[in-house]
Amino acid sequence: MNILGIETSCDETSVAVISDGKVKSNLISSQLFHKDFGGVVPELSSRAHLQIVLPLLKKSLIDAQISKNDIDIVSVTAGPGLIGALLVGLSFAKSFAFSIGKTFIPVNHIEGHIFSGFLMEEKPEYPFLCLVVSGGHTLLLIVESEMKIKLLGTTIDDASGEAFDKVSKLIGLGYPGGPKIQQYAEKGNEDAIKFPVAQLKSIYDFSFSGLKTSVIRFVDKNYTDRIIPEKDLPDIAASFQKAVVSALTRNVTSAINNYEVKTISVVGGVSANSYLRNSIKEIGSKQKIKTVFPSLEYCGDNAAMIANRGDMLYRNGKSFELNYNAFASLDLSIFL
Repeated sequence: MNILGIETSCDETSVAVISDGKVKSNLISSQLFHKDFGGVVPELSSRAHLQIVLPLLKKSLIDAQISKNDIDIVSVTAGPGLIGALLVGLSFAKSFAFSIGKTFIPVNHIEGHIFSGFLMEEKPEYPFLCLVVSGGHTLLLIVESEMKIKLLGTTIDDASGEAFDKVSKLIGLGYPGGPKIQQYAEKGNEDAIKFPVAQLKSIYDFSFSGLKTSVIRFVDKNYTDRIIPEKDLPDIAASFQKAVVSALTRNVTSAINNYEVKTISVVGGVSANSYLRNSIKEIGSKQKIKTVFPSLEYCGDNAAMIANRGDMLYRNGKSFELNYNAFASLDLSIFL
């Protein structure tokens, strides 16, 4: 069984092939020019996807050592994401599936992330606690099976990755923020500044807008025109990073104290953060619960996770027509 995956939800164009459960190719083209604008420009993103998706498909098939006629399933991200960017991938995938007469499977982008740990040799065991942390989403879930997911909590405002990007831009480190914040934080004192962690009524929900505002007020109070000396950046980055991770780990700890799980899996772009990984591993070690993280190439947006989820949906009897209105009808029935 050969599954083609296509991902174009934001600023990464990715094409992958999974054959009998093994990743044979996973090509990712990152749109680095968005750095000049301090964030993703939707129209430019869509145009870049148009230019690169076909060359990536051809190269992916070559790397996987198969032809287009060997493909059994064409899976593609159907949302959530930037509408224009999604349309490029969806239109391309539908046309390609029609041209070769093969099965078309639209995939929820978040579901792709949730099950990305299954791309690893050591896979999560059901039921597992899943923390989804990315630029657009922060979710805490109990995953009971491939088709049964319990939503515990989400962010009531900014996502954790969005907070990283906005604070990084504020203190002059630029976009994307995650890698820069981590780089500077490694040289700083995480206890130098006490940034607040929001206390919410729900023990599983998150909030990062107040933390972002706290950083803004600190910078405005201490630095004229927000010009921060290089020597102060590590402490600010480390203190901010600690506050974000503290909010995430606090809710993870609450969940494992109230639910019986066999694994903790952290997925999404922010799961690449080494401070977060080490903090989750420490929790897992203390509680004697296995922890699973995707490798770095599967943390961000990638097509291997889309192909993997497409395979799961197909094996669970899901079928879709080419005229399927993915934006209006994205299947969320597995979320309880």
